[in-house]
Amino acid sequence: MNDWHWLFGDQLGPHFLAPEEGGPARDSKVVMIEARSVFRRRTFHRAKAHLVLSAMRHRAAELGDRVRYVRADTYREGLRETVGDDPVTVHHPTSRAGLGLVRSLEHVRVLPARGFLVPQDAFRAWADEHGGSGRLRQEDFYHWARRALGLLMDGDSPAGGRWNHDHANRERPPRGARTLGAPEPYRPREDDIDAEVRADLDRWEREDGIRFVGRDGPRLFPATRREARAALRRFVDHRLAGFGPHEDAMLAADPVMSHSLLSASLNLGLLDPWETVTAAEEAWRSGRAPVNSVEGFIRQVAGWREYVWQLYWYFGEDYRHENGLGHHTALPEWFLELDADAVEARCLATVLAQVRDTGWTHHIPRLMILGSHALQRGWEPRQVTDWFHRCFVDGYDWVMLPNVTGMSQYADGGRMTTKPYTSGGAYIHRMSDLCDGCAYRPGDRAGERACPFTTGYWSFAHRHRDLLSANQRTARAVQGLDRLGNLDEVLDADRRWDNQTP
Repeated sequence: MNDWHWLFGDQLGPHFLAPEEGGPARDSKVVMIEARSVFRRRTFHRAKAHLVLSAMRHRAAELGDRVRYVRADTYREGLRETVGDDPVTVHHPTSRAGLGLVRSLEHVRVLPARGFLVPQDAFRAWADEHGGSGRLRQEDFYHWARRALGLLMDGDSPAGGRWNHDHANRERPPRGARTLGAPEPYRPREDDIDAEVRADLDRWEREDGIRFVGRDGPRLFPATRREARAALRRFVDHRLAGFGPHEDAMLAADPVMSHSLLSASLNLGLLDPWETVTAAEEAWRSGRAPVNSVEGFIRQVAGWREYVWQLYWYFGEDYRHENGLGHHTALPEWFLELDADAVEARCLATVLAQVRDTGWTHHIPRLMILGSHALQRGWEPRQVTDWFHRCFVDGYDWVMLPNVTGMSQYADGGRMTTKPYTSGGAYIHRMSDLCDGCAYRPGDRAGERACPFTTGYWSFAHRHRDLLSANQRTARAVQGLDRLGNLDEVLDADRRWDNQTP
Protein backbone atom coordinates (compact mmCIF):
# COMPACT_ATOMS: atom_id res chain seq x y z
CA MET A 1 0.00 0.00 0.00
CA ASN A 2 1.34 3.43 -0.99
CA ASP A 3 1.12 6.66 0.95
CA TRP A 4 -0.10 9.41 -1.36
CA HIS A 5 -0.23 13.17 -0.99
CA TRP A 6 -2.59 15.21 -3.15
CA LEU A 7 -1.42 18.61 -4.40
CA PHE A 8 -4.08 21.05 -5.56
CA GLY A 9 -3.21 23.58 -8.25
CA ASP A 10 -2.67 26.37 -5.72
CA GLN A 11 -0.33 24.32 -3.50
CA LEU A 12 2.72 24.25 -5.73
CA GLY A 13 5.62 25.41 -3.57
CA PRO A 14 8.04 23.14 -1.68
CA HIS A 15 6.43 24.04 1.66
CA PHE A 16 3.38 21.97 0.67
CA LEU A 17 5.53 18.81 0.61
CA ALA A 18 7.65 19.53 3.68
CA PRO A 19 7.02 16.78 6.27
CA GLU A 20 7.62 18.98 9.31
CA GLU A 21 4.79 20.18 11.56
CA GLY A 22 1.98 18.03 10.28
CA GLY A 23 3.06 17.74 6.67
CA PRO A 24 2.90 14.68 4.41
CA ALA A 25 5.12 11.65 4.88
CA ARG A 26 8.64 12.23 3.59
CA ASP A 27 8.49 9.36 1.10
CA SER A 28 4.86 9.79 0.01
CA LYS A 29 4.06 9.73 -3.67
CA VAL A 30 2.27 12.77 -5.10
CA VAL A 31 -0.92 12.94 -7.11
CA MET A 32 -1.96 16.01 -9.09
CA ILE A 33 -5.29 16.16 -10.91
CA GLU A 34 -6.12 18.45 -13.80
CA ALA A 35 -9.93 18.42 -13.70
CA ARG A 36 -11.63 19.62 -16.86
CA SER A 37 -14.90 20.16 -14.98
CA VAL A 38 -13.38 23.22 -13.28
CA PHE A 39 -13.29 25.00 -16.64
CA ARG A 40 -16.77 23.84 -17.64
CA ARG A 41 -18.38 25.27 -14.50
CA ARG A 42 -17.11 28.84 -14.97
CA THR A 43 -16.00 31.04 -17.84
CA PHE A 44 -12.49 31.89 -16.73
CA HIS A 45 -10.08 34.41 -18.16
CA ARG A 46 -7.96 32.62 -20.73
CA ALA A 47 -4.70 33.98 -19.24
CA LYS A 48 -5.72 32.67 -15.83
CA ALA A 49 -6.46 29.20 -17.18
CA HIS A 50 -3.10 29.25 -18.96
CA LEU A 51 -1.20 30.32 -15.84
CA VAL A 52 -2.77 27.71 -13.55
CA LEU A 53 -2.29 24.84 -15.99
CA SER A 54 1.24 25.92 -16.83
CA ALA A 55 2.14 26.12 -13.14
CA MET A 56 0.67 22.68 -12.43
CA ARG A 57 2.41 21.04 -15.36
CA HIS A 58 5.72 22.71 -14.54
CA ARG A 59 5.47 21.45 -10.96
CA ALA A 60 4.73 17.93 -12.17
CA ALA A 61 7.78 18.07 -14.44
CA GLU A 62 9.92 19.11 -11.46
CA LEU A 63 8.63 16.24 -9.32
CA GLY A 64 9.41 13.66 -12.01
CA ASP A 65 8.81 10.04 -11.06
CA ARG A 66 7.46 11.01 -7.65
CA VAL A 67 4.21 12.37 -9.12
CA ARG A 68 1.24 10.89 -10.95
CA TYR A 69 -0.27 13.69 -13.03
CA VAL A 70 -3.79 12.83 -14.09
CA ARG A 71 -5.97 14.61 -16.63
CA ALA A 72 -9.55 13.68 -15.78
CA ASP A 73 -13.03 15.07 -16.04
CA THR A 74 -13.43 15.48 -12.25
CA TYR A 75 -11.28 15.34 -9.15
CA ARG A 76 -13.12 12.26 -7.88
CA GLU A 77 -12.50 10.44 -11.14
CA GLY A 78 -8.82 11.37 -11.18
CA LEU A 79 -8.27 10.31 -7.58
CA ARG A 80 -10.09 7.00 -8.07
CA GLU A 81 -8.04 6.26 -11.19
CA THR A 82 -4.74 7.04 -9.47
CA VAL A 83 -4.85 5.85 -5.88
CA GLY A 84 -7.85 3.57 -5.59
CA ASP A 85 -8.35 2.79 -1.90
CA ASP A 86 -4.86 3.79 -0.78
CA PRO A 87 -4.66 6.42 2.00
CA VAL A 88 -4.21 10.02 0.86
CA THR A 89 -3.22 13.19 2.68
CA VAL A 90 -3.96 16.68 1.46
CA HIS A 91 -3.33 20.09 2.94
CA HIS A 92 -6.47 22.04 3.84
CA PRO A 93 -7.83 23.34 0.50
CA THR A 94 -8.33 27.07 -0.02
CA SER A 95 -12.03 26.93 -0.90
CA ARG A 96 -15.11 25.69 0.94
CA ALA A 97 -16.03 23.59 -2.09
CA GLY A 98 -12.59 21.99 -2.08
CA LEU A 99 -12.72 21.31 1.65
CA GLY A 100 -16.18 19.79 1.29
CA LEU A 101 -14.92 17.53 -1.48
CA VAL A 102 -11.88 16.15 0.37
CA ARG A 103 -13.88 15.62 3.56
CA SER A 104 -16.44 13.61 1.62
CA LEU A 105 -13.84 11.16 0.32
CA GLU A 106 -12.90 7.99 2.16
CA HIS A 107 -9.22 7.39 2.92
CA VAL A 108 -8.41 11.13 2.63
CA ARG A 109 -6.89 12.85 5.67
CA VAL A 110 -6.85 16.66 5.75
CA LEU A 111 -3.65 18.27 7.05
CA PRO A 112 -3.38 21.84 8.37
CA ALA A 113 -3.47 24.71 5.91
CA ARG A 114 -0.19 26.03 4.59
CA GLY A 115 0.74 29.17 2.70
CA PHE A 116 -0.50 31.58 5.37
CA LEU A 117 1.03 33.24 8.41
CA VAL A 118 -1.45 32.77 11.24
CA PRO A 119 -3.05 29.45 12.31
CA GLN A 120 -6.81 29.50 11.92
CA ASP A 121 -7.45 28.63 15.56
CA ALA A 122 -5.26 31.54 16.68
CA PHE A 123 -7.21 33.94 14.47
CA ARG A 124 -10.51 32.57 15.71
CA ALA A 125 -9.47 33.17 19.32
CA TRP A 126 -8.45 36.74 18.45
CA ALA A 127 -11.65 37.39 16.49
CA ASP A 128 -13.90 36.02 19.22
CA GLU A 129 -12.20 38.40 21.65
CA HIS A 130 -12.45 41.42 19.30
CA GLY A 131 -16.06 41.61 18.27
CA GLY A 132 -16.86 38.15 16.97
CA SER A 133 -19.03 38.02 13.88
CA GLY A 134 -20.07 41.66 14.31
CA ARG A 135 -17.36 44.12 13.32
CA LEU A 136 -13.73 43.14 12.92
CA ARG A 137 -11.18 45.68 11.74
CA GLN A 138 -8.18 44.91 9.59
CA GLU A 139 -6.02 47.51 11.32
CA ASP A 140 -6.57 45.86 14.71
CA PHE A 141 -5.74 42.45 13.26
CA TYR A 142 -2.65 43.85 11.54
CA HIS A 143 -1.22 45.21 14.80
CA TRP A 144 -1.90 41.90 16.55
CA ALA A 145 -0.35 39.86 13.73
CA ARG A 146 2.76 42.04 13.60
CA ARG A 147 3.28 41.57 17.34
CA ALA A 148 2.56 37.83 17.23
CA LEU A 149 4.94 37.28 14.32
CA GLY A 150 7.60 39.73 15.47
CA LEU A 151 7.35 41.31 12.04
CA LEU A 152 8.74 44.79 11.38
CA MET A 153 9.01 45.40 15.11
CA ASP A 154 11.59 47.10 17.32
CA GLY A 155 10.96 45.42 20.63
CA ASP A 156 7.33 46.08 21.53
CA SER A 157 7.06 49.04 19.15
CA PRO A 158 6.47 49.14 15.40
CA ALA A 159 9.63 49.72 13.40
CA GLY A 160 9.81 53.27 12.15
CA GLY A 161 7.66 54.53 15.01
CA ARG A 162 4.24 53.97 13.36
CA TRP A 163 2.02 51.01 12.60
CA ASN A 164 0.68 52.57 9.45
CA HIS A 165 2.49 54.82 6.97
CA ASP A 166 -0.49 55.56 4.73
CA HIS A 167 0.09 59.29 5.23
CA ALA A 168 3.25 58.95 3.09
CA ASN A 169 1.72 56.54 0.58
CA ARG A 170 -1.10 58.55 -1.00
CA GLU A 171 0.71 60.77 -3.44
CA ARG A 172 -0.80 61.72 -6.75
CA PRO A 173 1.03 60.57 -9.87
CA PRO A 174 3.79 62.94 -10.99
CA ARG A 175 2.25 65.79 -12.95
CA GLY A 176 2.55 65.32 -16.69
CA ALA A 177 4.21 61.91 -16.41
CA ARG A 178 2.97 59.09 -18.60
CA THR A 179 4.79 56.51 -16.49
CA LEU A 180 6.18 56.36 -13.00
CA GLY A 181 9.61 55.48 -14.36
CA ALA A 182 10.07 52.48 -12.08
CA PRO A 183 12.44 49.66 -13.10
CA GLU A 184 10.69 47.00 -15.13
CA PRO A 185 9.17 44.06 -13.24
CA TYR A 186 10.34 40.50 -13.72
CA ARG A 187 8.69 38.80 -16.67
CA PRO A 188 9.11 35.07 -17.39
CA ARG A 189 9.88 33.41 -20.69
CA GLU A 190 7.49 30.85 -22.06
CA ASP A 191 8.67 27.34 -22.87
CA ASP A 192 7.39 24.11 -24.42
CA ILE A 193 4.99 23.52 -21.55
CA ASP A 194 3.33 26.87 -22.22
CA ALA A 195 3.03 25.99 -25.90
CA GLU A 196 1.37 22.70 -24.94
CA VAL A 197 -1.05 24.48 -22.60
CA ARG A 198 -1.98 27.02 -25.26
CA ALA A 199 -2.62 24.27 -27.80
CA ASP A 200 -4.80 22.38 -25.30
CA LEU A 201 -6.85 25.49 -24.51
CA ASP A 202 -7.35 26.11 -28.23
CA ARG A 203 -8.55 22.54 -28.62
CA TRP A 204 -10.89 22.74 -25.63
CA GLU A 205 -12.52 25.84 -27.11
CA ARG A 206 -12.72 24.29 -30.57
CA GLU A 207 -13.84 20.77 -29.68
CA ASP A 208 -15.15 20.66 -26.11
CA GLY A 209 -17.26 23.81 -25.96
CA ILE A 210 -15.24 25.29 -23.08
CA ARG A 211 -15.36 29.08 -23.16
CA PHE A 212 -12.96 31.73 -21.94
CA VAL A 213 -12.93 35.51 -21.85
CA GLY A 214 -9.97 37.83 -22.26
CA ARG A 215 -6.74 37.41 -24.14
CA ASP A 216 -3.94 34.91 -23.67
CA GLY A 217 -0.84 36.79 -24.68
CA PRO A 218 2.68 35.84 -23.58
CA ARG A 219 2.55 34.59 -19.99
CA LEU A 220 3.25 37.53 -17.65
CA PHE A 221 3.37 35.81 -14.26
CA PRO A 222 5.61 33.09 -12.78
CA ALA A 223 4.62 29.47 -13.23
CA THR A 224 7.54 27.94 -11.31
CA ARG A 225 9.19 28.36 -7.96
CA ARG A 226 12.37 29.56 -9.68
CA GLU A 227 10.49 32.22 -11.61
CA ALA A 228 8.57 33.33 -8.51
CA ARG A 229 11.79 33.67 -6.51
CA ALA A 230 13.30 35.73 -9.33
CA ALA A 231 10.20 37.97 -9.34
CA LEU A 232 10.49 38.47 -5.57
CA ARG A 233 14.17 39.38 -5.82
CA ARG A 234 13.50 41.78 -8.67
CA PHE A 235 10.79 43.55 -6.69
CA VAL A 236 12.73 43.79 -3.42
CA ASP A 237 16.02 44.83 -5.03
CA HIS A 238 14.75 47.26 -7.66
CA ARG A 239 11.11 48.24 -7.14
CA LEU A 240 10.21 48.10 -3.44
CA ALA A 241 11.93 51.37 -2.57
CA GLY A 242 9.59 53.29 -4.86
CA PHE A 243 6.46 51.31 -4.10
CA GLY A 244 4.93 53.23 -1.22
CA PRO A 245 4.36 56.86 -2.26
CA HIS A 246 2.32 56.14 -5.40
CA GLU A 247 0.70 52.83 -4.47
CA ASP A 248 -2.76 54.43 -4.70
CA ALA A 249 -2.09 56.31 -7.97
CA MET A 250 -3.07 55.25 -11.50
CA LEU A 251 -1.54 56.00 -14.90
CA ALA A 252 -3.13 54.84 -18.15
CA ALA A 253 0.17 53.95 -19.84
CA ASP A 254 1.71 52.41 -16.71
CA PRO A 255 -0.68 49.89 -15.14
CA VAL A 256 2.11 48.16 -13.19
CA MET A 257 3.90 51.21 -11.73
CA SER A 258 5.92 49.95 -8.69
CA HIS A 259 3.55 47.18 -7.65
CA SER A 260 5.03 43.82 -6.78
CA LEU A 261 3.01 41.54 -9.12
CA LEU A 262 3.53 38.79 -6.55
CA SER A 263 -0.10 38.06 -5.68
CA ALA A 264 -0.49 35.37 -8.35
CA SER A 265 2.68 33.61 -7.15
CA LEU A 266 1.55 33.77 -3.53
CA ASN A 267 -1.91 32.47 -4.36
CA LEU A 268 -0.53 29.59 -6.44
CA GLY A 269 1.62 28.64 -3.46
CA LEU A 270 4.86 29.26 -5.37
CA LEU A 271 5.95 31.77 -2.72
CA ASP A 272 5.44 31.49 1.01
CA PRO A 273 4.19 34.76 2.54
CA TRP A 274 6.80 34.60 5.28
CA GLU A 275 9.67 34.74 2.81
CA THR A 276 8.11 37.72 1.04
CA VAL A 277 7.56 39.86 4.13
CA THR A 278 10.91 39.02 5.70
CA ALA A 279 12.69 39.87 2.43
CA ALA A 280 10.96 43.26 2.48
CA GLU A 281 11.83 43.85 6.14
CA GLU A 282 15.47 43.00 5.48
CA ALA A 283 15.50 45.58 2.67
CA TRP A 284 14.51 48.25 5.20
CA ARG A 285 16.90 47.10 7.91
CA SER A 286 19.78 47.12 5.42
CA GLY A 287 18.90 50.61 4.19
CA ARG A 288 17.78 49.56 0.71
CA ALA A 289 14.15 50.68 1.03
CA PRO A 290 12.32 53.31 3.13
CA VAL A 291 10.02 52.23 5.93
CA ASN A 292 6.86 53.64 4.32
CA SER A 293 7.30 51.45 1.22
CA VAL A 294 8.23 48.37 3.24
CA GLU A 295 5.38 48.80 5.71
CA GLY A 296 2.91 49.38 2.85
CA PHE A 297 3.94 46.14 1.17
CA ILE A 298 4.01 44.13 4.39
CA ARG A 299 0.53 45.40 5.22
CA GLN A 300 -0.71 44.06 1.86
CA VAL A 301 0.61 40.57 2.65
CA ALA A 302 0.59 40.14 6.44
CA GLY A 303 -2.29 42.54 6.95
CA TRP A 304 -4.82 42.43 4.16
CA ARG A 305 -4.10 39.08 2.43
CA GLU A 306 -3.97 37.25 5.75
CA TYR A 307 -7.05 39.04 7.08
CA VAL A 308 -9.10 38.14 3.99
CA TRP A 309 -8.06 34.47 4.19
CA GLN A 310 -9.05 34.26 7.84
CA LEU A 311 -12.39 36.05 7.39
CA TYR A 312 -13.32 33.73 4.53
CA TRP A 313 -13.43 30.84 6.99
CA TYR A 314 -14.49 32.76 10.09
CA PHE A 315 -17.60 34.38 8.61
CA GLY A 316 -18.93 31.07 7.27
CA GLU A 317 -20.69 29.97 4.12
CA ASP A 318 -23.68 32.28 4.58
CA TYR A 319 -21.40 35.27 4.06
CA ARG A 320 -21.52 34.82 0.28
CA HIS A 321 -25.27 35.47 0.35
CA GLU A 322 -24.95 38.86 2.08
CA ASN A 323 -26.64 41.70 0.20
CA GLY A 324 -27.14 44.40 2.79
CA LEU A 325 -27.72 47.16 0.23
CA GLY A 326 -30.35 45.20 -1.66
CA HIS A 327 -28.53 45.34 -4.99
CA HIS A 328 -30.00 42.98 -7.59
CA THR A 329 -29.11 44.34 -11.05
CA ALA A 330 -27.49 41.75 -13.34
CA LEU A 331 -24.04 42.48 -14.77
CA PRO A 332 -24.28 43.83 -18.33
CA GLU A 333 -22.93 41.87 -21.27
CA TRP A 334 -20.17 44.35 -22.08
CA PHE A 335 -18.73 43.92 -18.58
CA LEU A 336 -19.04 40.14 -18.59
CA GLU A 337 -17.27 39.95 -21.96
CA LEU A 338 -14.55 42.48 -21.00
CA ASP A 339 -15.63 44.60 -23.98
CA ALA A 340 -13.52 47.66 -23.21
CA ASP A 341 -14.00 48.98 -26.74
CA ALA A 342 -17.70 49.50 -26.05
CA VAL A 343 -16.96 51.92 -23.18
CA GLU A 344 -16.48 55.68 -23.62
CA ALA A 345 -15.56 56.59 -20.05
CA ARG A 346 -11.75 56.55 -20.34
CA CYS A 347 -11.04 55.35 -16.81
CA LEU A 348 -13.39 52.39 -17.05
CA ALA A 349 -12.36 51.54 -20.62
CA THR A 350 -8.66 51.65 -19.71
CA VAL A 351 -8.98 49.42 -16.66
CA LEU A 352 -11.33 46.97 -18.35
CA ALA A 353 -8.84 46.69 -21.21
CA GLN A 354 -6.09 45.92 -18.69
CA VAL A 355 -8.19 43.08 -17.31
CA ARG A 356 -9.04 41.85 -20.81
CA ASP A 357 -5.41 41.85 -21.93
CA THR A 358 -3.62 40.63 -18.79
CA GLY A 359 -6.11 39.39 -16.17
CA TRP A 360 -4.66 41.88 -13.70
CA THR A 361 -4.87 45.44 -12.42
CA HIS A 362 -3.61 46.76 -9.11
CA HIS A 363 -5.79 47.29 -6.05
CA ILE A 364 -6.97 50.86 -6.70
CA PRO A 365 -8.44 50.24 -10.18
CA ARG A 366 -10.08 47.12 -8.74
CA LEU A 367 -11.66 49.01 -5.86
CA MET A 368 -12.18 52.56 -7.10
CA ILE A 369 -12.95 51.94 -10.79
CA LEU A 370 -14.38 48.45 -11.30
CA GLY A 371 -15.79 47.87 -7.82
CA SER A 372 -17.00 51.44 -7.42
CA HIS A 373 -18.86 51.35 -10.73
CA ALA A 374 -20.53 48.05 -9.78
CA LEU A 375 -21.53 49.52 -6.41
CA GLN A 376 -22.96 52.66 -7.95
CA ARG A 377 -24.95 50.70 -10.53
CA GLY A 378 -26.40 48.40 -7.87
CA TRP A 379 -25.07 45.18 -9.44
CA GLU A 380 -25.77 41.94 -7.60
CA PRO A 381 -22.78 41.33 -5.30
CA ARG A 382 -22.57 37.56 -5.86
CA GLN A 383 -22.28 38.16 -9.59
CA VAL A 384 -19.63 40.83 -9.04
CA THR A 385 -17.68 38.46 -6.77
CA ASP A 386 -17.86 35.68 -9.34
CA TRP A 387 -16.64 38.04 -12.08
CA PHE A 388 -13.58 39.06 -10.08
CA HIS A 389 -12.90 35.41 -9.24
CA ARG A 390 -13.01 34.35 -12.89
CA CYS A 391 -11.29 37.30 -14.53
CA PHE A 392 -8.19 37.87 -12.38
CA VAL A 393 -5.09 35.67 -12.47
CA ASP A 394 -4.80 35.95 -8.68
CA GLY A 395 -8.53 35.47 -8.02
CA TYR A 396 -9.76 32.56 -5.91
CA ASP A 397 -12.92 32.09 -3.90
CA TRP A 398 -11.19 32.88 -0.59
CA VAL A 399 -9.60 36.00 -2.11
CA MET A 400 -12.62 37.53 -3.75
CA LEU A 401 -15.48 36.67 -1.42
CA PRO A 402 -14.41 38.98 1.44
CA ASN A 403 -12.67 41.47 -0.87
CA VAL A 404 -15.71 42.01 -3.06
CA THR A 405 -18.64 41.24 -0.76
CA GLY A 406 -17.22 43.14 2.19
CA MET A 407 -14.68 45.68 0.97
CA SER A 408 -15.83 46.55 -2.54
CA GLN A 409 -19.61 46.11 -2.48
CA TYR A 410 -20.31 46.72 1.24
CA ALA A 411 -22.85 43.90 0.98
CA ASP A 412 -22.10 42.76 4.54
CA GLY A 413 -23.28 46.05 6.03
CA GLY A 414 -19.85 46.92 7.43
CA ARG A 415 -18.69 43.74 9.13
CA MET A 416 -15.17 44.20 7.75
CA THR A 417 -14.98 47.86 6.62
CA THR A 418 -16.16 51.12 8.13
CA LYS A 419 -17.79 52.58 5.00
CA PRO A 420 -18.71 51.91 1.37
CA TYR A 421 -15.78 52.67 -0.94
CA THR A 422 -16.94 54.77 -3.86
CA SER A 423 -16.24 58.22 -5.22
CA GLY A 424 -17.09 60.74 -7.88
CA GLY A 425 -14.90 61.60 -10.82
CA ALA A 426 -12.95 64.16 -8.79
CA TYR A 427 -11.08 61.41 -6.90
CA ILE A 428 -10.19 59.61 -10.12
CA HIS A 429 -9.02 62.89 -11.66
CA ARG A 430 -6.88 63.68 -8.62
CA MET A 431 -5.23 60.25 -8.39
CA SER A 432 -4.71 59.48 -12.08
CA ASP A 433 -4.45 60.73 -15.64
CA LEU A 434 -7.45 58.63 -16.63
CA CYS A 435 -9.73 61.66 -17.09
CA ASP A 436 -7.45 63.23 -19.72
CA GLY A 437 -9.15 63.21 -23.09
CA CYS A 438 -12.30 61.56 -21.75
CA ALA A 439 -15.69 62.13 -23.34
CA TYR A 440 -16.97 63.09 -19.89
CA ARG A 441 -15.90 65.75 -17.42
CA PRO A 442 -15.24 64.67 -13.82
CA GLY A 443 -16.73 67.89 -12.43
CA ASP A 444 -19.96 67.74 -14.44
CA ARG A 445 -22.95 66.38 -12.53
CA ALA A 446 -25.54 66.96 -15.24
CA GLY A 447 -25.71 67.37 -18.99
CA GLU A 448 -24.31 65.40 -21.90
CA ARG A 449 -20.76 65.36 -20.53
CA ALA A 450 -21.67 64.44 -16.96
CA CYS A 451 -19.19 61.92 -15.58
CA PRO A 452 -20.81 58.53 -14.90
CA PHE A 453 -18.78 58.21 -11.68
CA THR A 454 -19.87 61.64 -10.48
CA THR A 455 -23.55 61.08 -11.21
CA GLY A 456 -23.23 57.56 -9.88
CA TYR A 457 -21.72 58.77 -6.62
CA TRP A 458 -24.58 61.19 -5.92
CA SER A 459 -27.20 58.69 -7.05
CA PHE A 460 -25.73 56.08 -4.69
CA ALA A 461 -25.75 58.61 -1.83
CA HIS A 462 -29.37 59.46 -2.59
CA ARG A 463 -30.48 55.80 -2.72
CA HIS A 464 -28.77 54.96 0.57
CA ARG A 465 -29.25 58.28 2.34
CA ASP A 466 -30.41 56.78 5.65
CA LEU A 467 -27.51 54.32 5.86
CA LEU A 468 -24.87 56.89 4.96
CA SER A 469 -26.19 59.63 7.23
CA ALA A 470 -25.92 57.28 10.23
CA ASN A 471 -22.22 56.61 9.55
CA GLN A 472 -19.83 59.32 10.70
CA ARG A 473 -17.45 58.49 7.83
CA THR A 474 -20.11 59.06 5.17
CA ALA A 475 -22.47 61.58 6.77
CA ARG A 476 -20.70 64.38 4.93
CA ALA A 477 -21.73 62.86 1.59
CA VAL A 478 -25.39 63.16 2.58
CA GLN A 479 -24.82 66.74 3.72
CA GLY A 480 -23.32 67.46 0.32
CA LEU A 481 -26.29 65.83 -1.33
CA ASP A 482 -28.59 68.24 0.44
CA ARG A 483 -26.58 71.20 -0.88
CA LEU A 484 -26.54 70.14 -4.54
CA GLY A 485 -29.45 72.25 -5.73
CA ASN A 486 -29.87 70.27 -8.98
CA LEU A 487 -30.35 66.77 -7.58
CA ASP A 488 -33.15 65.94 -10.02
CA GLU A 489 -30.90 66.78 -12.96
CA VAL A 490 -28.10 64.68 -11.49
CA LEU A 491 -30.40 61.69 -11.02
CA ASP A 492 -31.74 62.10 -14.56
CA ALA A 493 -28.20 62.17 -15.92
CA ASP A 494 -27.35 59.04 -13.98
CA ARG A 495 -30.37 57.06 -15.19
CA ARG A 496 -29.00 57.00 -18.72
CA TRP A 497 -26.36 54.47 -17.59
CA ASP A 498 -29.13 52.03 -16.72
CA ASN A 499 -29.73 51.56 -20.45
CA GLN A 500 -26.43 52.35 -22.15
CA THR A 501 -22.74 51.73 -21.77
CA PRO A 502 -20.88 54.56 -19.97
